[in-house]
Amino acid sequence: MLPDTEMAAAPLIVHLIHRLDVGGLENGLINLINHLPPGRYRHAIVCLRDYTDYHLRIERPGVQIISINKRDGKDWGHYLRLFQTLKRLRPLLIHTRNLSGIEGQLLAACAGVRLRVHGEHGRDIDDLHGLSLKYRCLRKLLRPLIGHFIAVSKDLEAWLIGTIGARPQHVTHIGNGVDSLQFHPRLGPPAAIGPDGFLCEDAYVIGSVGRMAEVKDHLSLVQAFILLIAEHALPRNRLRLLIAGDGPCRQTCLDLLRQAGMEELAWLPGTRDDIPQLMRAMDVFVLPSLAEGTSNTILEAMASGLPVVATAVGGNPDLVHSGWTGTLVPPRSPAMLADAINAYYRLPALAASHGQRGRRRVLAEYSLIAMADAYLAVYDSLAAPPQRDR
Repeated sequence: MLPDTEMAAAPLIVHLIHRLDVGGLENGLINLINHLPPGRYRHAIVCLRDYTDYHLRIERPGVQIISINKRDGKDWGHYLRLFQTLKRLRPLLIHTRNLSGIEGQLLAACAGVRLRVHGEHGRDIDDLHGLSLKYRCLRKLLRPLIGHFIAVSKDLEAWLIGTIGARPQHVTHIGNGVDSLQFHPRLGPPAAIGPDGFLCEDAYVIGSVGRMAEVKDHLSLVQAFILLIAEHALPRNRLRLLIAGDGPCRQTCLDLLRQAGMEELAWLPGTRDDIPQLMRAMDVFVLPSLAEGTSNTILEAMASGLPVVATAVGGNPDLVHSGWTGTLVPPRSPAMLADAINAYYRLPALAASHGQRGRRRVLAEYSLIAMADAYLAVYDSLAAPPQRDR
């Protein structure tokens, strides 16, 4: 551990996010802080709303977590509170993320924060394709204040350059990383998970992990699960559905399963902290999102040796090579999701080969160290003193 004096001398980076809770963006931020070289930078996470116990995953000492406590709707007072917080912290660099944080660029500039980075990690249901005129104008208006953009997918990188007008030399594509030691293939029989009676002998578990929000479209997965039994005639005594995560769509999914008489075949436990173990109980991983950046859960599933069925949106095609490590289908297509899952059920050797190739790809291209090094290069290049012409 570094001496306190050395830590105190390190420059501070403020990471501005909407809320610190379970989610891909938040997981990526915590992984980044945990894997950046200790002592190079100090870190503070400023949350526009609030934070949960999810912050306990941070392993680095001394990381400040601050809530601005923004109220729902237009809370003009939160701008003053954010400005005052930045003036007090006096960071060397601010790193804002997504639409909710981009207004912080203006307040940071007014507070004298010299170095400013903005990251795009994915889109919300209100603007799936980044076409909203209001949001495009906001980003273009703030673009001159942003020293560097980070895009977690090639899709977002192209959008920042082509639609928002960011200069290519000011945009870096950095994909997420995954802990391939924590997420690894099943080494023996699947661990017992779920309530009594959920896992039967020779169960085939279709799994998904993520916020149960509309943009993740877990309802299409539930509909596909029902189709697999009702139309593909897969045996209900084997088929099981596991969706780990919480959100406003969870109850809708439970209601649909209940109406179909399949509630006992599914387990939707809400937020969990044992995702690696749950992954090792799955036979196929499904991500039916309507929009994505670089999905942490896809990377975790690939590291776990699972074949992946995902929608061909956002950064998913960067990760899933259809026909090689998984299968891509159009969004909002329960029937095509069911067809893809059915293929893996009928052809176990295909599922195994796709899972093995996905694991190898993660090991080669998506390590946490590589991700942290890429972010560090951006921070260091901005923080480096300007070179004088000789």
